[in-house]
Amino acid sequence: MLAYCVGGLVLDVPAKSLPALVEWALREARLGQPKLSGSGKDADPLLVLTEAALERYGLPVALTEQERLAGRIPEGHKVIKQLTRANWQLTKRGFGPWGRVYRPAQGSERSCVQVCIPSWDALDTRHWAGAAQLAPADLARLLGLYASRVMTPRGSTAVTGLELMTALHPPTRASRPDAAGKRYSEHNPGSLGRDPVDCAPCEAPDGHPLLAGLPRFHQRTPAEVLMEEAYDWARPLTDTECLHSHLVGIDVNMAFAAGANGLTVGLGAPEHVRQPVFDAKLPGSWLVDLSHVDLSRVRVAKDTWAQLDASLLPSPFTPGGERPTGPAWYATPTVAYAVELGYDVHPVEAYVRRDNGRYLDAWYQRLRDAYLATMADLGVHADLPPQEFLAAMDGYRHRDPQLATLVSAIKATVKGGIGKLRERPRGEGWKPGQPWRALARPTWRPDIRAAVISRTRINMHRKIVKHAAFTGQYPVAVLSDCAVYACDGPSPLDFLPYRDGKPLPGGFKLGINPGLVKHEGTQSVLWGEGVREQFDAPGLNLARYIKDGTVTHTDNGE
Repeated sequence: MLAYCVGGLVLDVPAKSLPALVEWALREARLGQPKLSGSGKDADPLLVLTEAALERYGLPVALTEQERLAGRIPEGHKVIKQLTRANWQLTKRGFGPWGRVYRPAQGSERSCVQVCIPSWDALDTRHWAGAAQLAPADLARLLGLYASRVMTPRGSTAVTGLELMTALHPPTRASRPDAAGKRYSEHNPGSLGRDPVDCAPCEAPDGHPLLAGLPRFHQRTPAEVLMEEAYDWARPLTDTECLHSHLVGIDVNMAFAAGANGLTVGLGAPEHVRQPVFDAKLPGSWLVDLSHVDLSRVRVAKDTWAQLDASLLPSPFTPGGERPTGPAWYATPTVAYAVELGYDVHPVEAYVRRDNGRYLDAWYQRLRDAYLATMADLGVHADLPPQEFLAAMDGYRHRDPQLATLVSAIKATVKGGIGKLRERPRGEGWKPGQPWRALARPTWRPDIRAAVISRTRINMHRKIVKHAAFTGQYPVAVLSDCAVYACDGPSPLDFLPYRDGKPLPGGFKLGINPGLVKHEGTQSVLWGEGVREQFDAPGLNLARYIKDGTVTHTDNGE
């Protein structure tokens, strides 16, 4: 057996059983990675078992349908018995596509090894493309780069995104020595701590234990539930827009990472306040009526107001872009934007978090650097002029498919990590009222997820408003971080207002940095009108299909 390691190193592996392989990884090969934070822990070794290795160590090459649904092999499997006899333990998830084999820590010494099995679908093709079929040396290169730039994978990209938050902000640290020179474990300031905290009732997703008293089939209204989600909005083209030749989509790079950058989020439990005075610096959830905000007249700078056509704009306060009709729950960035637009707000009540901080800053910086370094390897640099940037982005995925896969995995780590902050039970066997395993995590924080999504959506709307005020152009569709405009050319430069190579301040800017935009795709106006007519769906969100023009279903699921 051979071990293909980072940097092209190849080692002979004498281990003839899985327990012996685990021992070899820890004692002889000494695999692993240094900790990412001074108060953190070194990363555990990661063993990726190819099909040949599975056969060598008595494991199935593929899972049965029953094992796949269970997410693991049976506890009575002979290899698990081998591990037990050798005093190794498994987590409650058992031995599945991502297994964790460990012994209880002795002091500061950890004995834990991660096992990844690609043929058991450990590497999701949505994020890792065809990585599972790579030759061992190529897979070692790909996962090694991910480990060095992000962190050693601990599971799916979503799991790793969440684990990265904890690795950069461990819940505890060593105290100063006492009189006897002894140190103790204490809370690490700026972290989420070791113990989970309850969310506010409005932040709880359907099925949460906090909502057990609600009548069966009760549909919560905006005044009962916080609904901070990404955009999914579209409108019919105007007569003038129908005369243009093209629909051009632009996409915000690493939009959710940019939304997390510099964001103040709650670290502790919420405090319920009635009739609060809104404070834009205080993270929380606010019940407030924003239906009076009129997008036809908004403030776009300190003393500058703009007249806009509100019928051509999505509302910044709802994911579907419709104007709110009464009080609703919003995260702090959304309410702060209403104030920024020039309108007073008067919350009825709020759940605020006075213990707060910029918890996600280091997480953002780590993922931003990983993304920019990988794109630079692919020939797309951060300082390229607009035309050169568009040329560099054209076909960048074909220059090195493995690095392109790494880019996809980094992006999925961002989105998945944010999504995991409000993980919900999965599987047909779960029923409301049953325990949620995720609720035992300090990182189960729907309020932080809501704040990031709120800020991301507001960042998009702010750019849309600046662009409309300056150019008179309005998007015809917005989907999450993608906006589509009608114009008379196939390039973003045919409608983005660059002057002497400089973009509109506060508007869309071409570039690879998180928060800047790239070209998502171009189709003809005739294509857009044609697919809407074909599927009899005037509200079809064209941003969903602008990339390649393929429409396989409508927004209505038809």
